[in-house]
Amino acid sequence: MKHWLMFLLCIACGPSTKDSTGIDSCDPGATRDCYTGDSITKDVGPCHGGSQECTAAGSWGNCLGQVVPAAETCTDSVDNNCNGMVDEKTDLDGDGWATCDASGASLDCCDSHECGTPTLVNPGAVDVAGDSVDNDCDGTIDNEPGFCDQSLVSNSANATDFAKAIDLCQTATASDKKWGVLEARLTLPSGSGAPDPNSYSIRPRFGTNVMPQGGARVALLSSGAAAAKGDVNPAYHDFESYETTKTSGFPADFVAANGGSLPNAPGCPEPVGAVANDPVMLTLKIRVPSNARSFSLRSNFFSVEFPEYTCSPYNDFYVVLIDSMSPDNPADKNLAFYTPMGSMMKYPVGVNLAHGNTGLFTQCVNGKTGCAGVAGSISTCTGTADLAATGFEDPAAMECDANSLKGGATGWLTTSGNVVPGETITLRIAIWDTSDHALDSLAVIDGFKWSADPSTPGTVILKAPYP
Repeated sequence: MKHWLMFLLCIACGPSTKDSTGIDSCDPGATRDCYTGDSITKDVGPCHGGSQECTAAGSWGNCLGQVVPAAETCTDSVDNNCNGMVDEKTDLDGDGWATCDASGASLDCCDSHECGTPTLVNPGAVDVAGDSVDNDCDGTIDNEPGFCDQSLVSNSANATDFAKAIDLCQTATASDKKWGVLEARLTLPSGSGAPDPNSYSIRPRFGTNVMPQGGARVALLSSGAAAAKGDVNPAYHDFESYETTKTSGFPADFVAANGGSLPNAPGCPEPVGAVANDPVMLTLKIRVPSNARSFSLRSNFFSVEFPEYTCSPYNDFYVVLIDSMSPDNPADKNLAFYTPMGSMMKYPVGVNLAHGNTGLFTQCVNGKTGCAGVAGSISTCTGTADLAATGFEDPAAMECDANSLKGGATGWLTTSGNVVPGETITLRIAIWDTSDHALDSLAVIDGFKWSADPSTPGTVILKAPYP
């Protein structure tokens, strides 16, 4: 009986066959009924079918005259989404957002049949580029969050400004359900205490060539002064000798997860010391979009410990620690690490990326490394453009080679981590000096982005410009 009904339907639609590619082909001029909405919504409310005509190319044209489910208007007494209810104030897809509120305002623009994935579409979501869906129900399809950092001042002590500087623009409150930054703090890595005001800043660039990866500003965190040559508020200080004199305990959970000590790069000596010197930490408490599965941010790490203190006990630390319910993040919570493909080794992001030719330390001069540590060499340096006018580019002959510079940098890296949709995460980004107060490092941070897909947690070299 089922096959007989299908045969009758095909007669009613007009001649149609599948060609060798599996495409539904037809005889030019033939017509058939059509409906592209969810079949259970046909002839419900205003929804009804239309008709298609076979084109001269032998393929079916657009379905003309049909009405498919649309977002509920909430004040027109019409069942716009064709689910059998009018201006409903219910949460049919269970994503925490009703279609309409008590005042008649539209909330969830896809609560039943209006799109293919109703649970991922609501005002608590973030728009996914290229999917042709208004994920966040703001009335515009595929619009990403705008930038908000154009007018930020360099010496701001407002931690929320640093969230904006790295392109996390949206804020949220405990009482609403939207994604965004709930709380921001600038502290020492122990989680309390105030960092030196010279150790953090917001800039339109770092030096001459390190430009924003999104928006108009970048955030700088440094174990010295967060400034390049010529910068003010705060002003530039030589990275070899400047000390903030601040000290702090390490992030306790990070150290505990590494057996009570700081992790070190393979083949390198353990860091010396029990306190973080000249430290600063940015902590962001964030509600995750209801459709996000991961995030990424960009970092460019600079250090005057290169080349001579590469693979020595005197290494500055840069960490990106994630507190999330996702099980798919590192046990010690640190995302600022690199694992070579096919290897189980982990290199913390820092000057030791220059040891062993990992390929993630590129803004430098090739030659000897570790002259005050474990002797080695590097051949992955691709240039020194990122060092221009930063203070890291000054000549430092014979620190390891006759052509050595005062420091080096990784170039832009991408750090990724996983999240659970709709959860509240805490992100801690910190830098500190280990074992001494001299020989400073700096991280340029920018380009925060959400993704609807899970990620491989960790840090890799950025191989493409910011989209």
